[in-house]
Amino acid sequence: MLCPSQSMGLPLFCSLLLLLLFSYSEAGGVGVNYGRVANNLPPATKVVELLKSNDIDRVKLYDADPSVLRALAGTGIKVVVTIPNEILAATAARSGFAFAWVQRNVAAYYPSTQIEAIAVGNEVFVDTRNFTAFLVPAMQNVHAALSRLRLDSAVKVCSPIALTALQASYPPSAGSFRSDLTEPVMRPMLELLRTTGSYLMVNAYPFFAYEANADVISLDYALFRPNEGVVDSGNGLRYYSLLDAQIDAVFAAMSALKYDDIKIVISETGWPSKGDSNETGAGAANAAAYNGNLVRRVLSGNAGTPLRPQADLNVYVFALFNENQKPGPTSERNYGLFYPDEGKVYDIEFTLGGSNSGGGGLRWEEDRGRPNGGSKGSGSPPTLPQPSSSGTVRASSTGESWCVANAMVGKTRLQAALDFACGEGGADCRPIQPGAACYEPDTVEAHAAYAFNSYYQKKGRAIGTCDFEGAAYLVSQSPKIGRCAFPSGV
Repeated sequence: MLCPSQSMGLPLFCSLLLLLLFSYSEAGGVGVNYGRVANNLPPATKVVELLKSNDIDRVKLYDADPSVLRALAGTGIKVVVTIPNEILAATAARSGFAFAWVQRNVAAYYPSTQIEAIAVGNEVFVDTRNFTAFLVPAMQNVHAALSRLRLDSAVKVCSPIALTALQASYPPSAGSFRSDLTEPVMRPMLELLRTTGSYLMVNAYPFFAYEANADVISLDYALFRPNEGVVDSGNGLRYYSLLDAQIDAVFAAMSALKYDDIKIVISETGWPSKGDSNETGAGAANAAAYNGNLVRRVLSGNAGTPLRPQADLNVYVFALFNENQKPGPTSERNYGLFYPDEGKVYDIEFTLGGSNSGGGGLRWEEDRGRPNGGSKGSGSPPTLPQPSSSGTVRASSTGESWCVANAMVGKTRLQAALDFACGEGGADCRPIQPGAACYEPDTVEAHAAYAFNSYYQKKGRAIGTCDFEGAAYLVSQSPKIGRCAFPSGV
């Protein structure tokens, strides 16, 4: 059934149909990296309860610790275990060693513990101990062990790479692997991933790129906030997020080697909540914006990139805890979503609609009872409001905020959200009618921004009323589109 796509007046049944289609579209998944380079973390049993209470259903480990794997048994949480870099040489040289490792650390726990992948090493190309030559043979031996144990269809073999594996990454369409890695490592690795039905794991951190180039990279571009975008001069695609550009550079590098069919999993990404004085951009507000917007985007089925718009990416946020024994600058010890005492560093949700949403598909909700990740700008950390007795969380009454459209979701999703706001939502959309003060520019994004803000302000700026499942964002500076100024409602 076809629905008209005019800027205004889409029939209610068509709007609901579009929302229903979005609700049941397949989305990627979000997990966390559970690092333990610390001396003050809670025991594994308490960590598992923390994961469950926050609806986190995927976790990536940097080892295969028995106490952690036992604690995860029977939870249904999907697990990635890791073979440390230090034993890659033995894993590569002796198939018996690889078999014993898989038997002891995977087969002994599966299926009660839902191990879904083995990461063979971590950022091996970055490791100064030069384990690169062992990587692919180790992966091959691990896969052979899984096959022998008849686990190869359930448990995949992969290896996280850093973006330093790329020789070129800008523009994204020019992405290519380093010449010293292409034939010796990347091509045979990608062939193994293809033949075994696995995926390439990529660790990507927009924070590092922004920190080093804050004079030329927009913070909004790095944090998934509304921005003008950056055009790839090679193919004309417009990017609204730095992470998209980084991942598409990897897709382009794989495409250059004729491996377009292999999926990517973002095995690490995150933003530090604290840093040294020279670590530009580190801070709790930016960390909440980056991770909150990322999670919402992935879970709303909008994880595709300009080069791979249909890709449903799985993402692992780094990290579960602040880890006090990690070396390096202050930021390295402050990527956690939680403090060691299990308190939140900042507030984000791992489900659309939060724990009180009653389940079900994606939908626009007014009472989510949670702060909106990324609701403030790049200044001081936001003051998180407390729930009222009715369960509704309201924005601070002392500051102004506006709701704007997120162009990254595409025109179809914006149109559906626009029609909801102007129809069932009750927004005042008269100013964006033909000939009215805010009709120009006549674009879906401009009209949606006005309608979203009207809806948000009419609802008293209640948290959750500027979300539209990823189609809208809050900003703390007054937006102006064309000659149209947006009311704040304050």
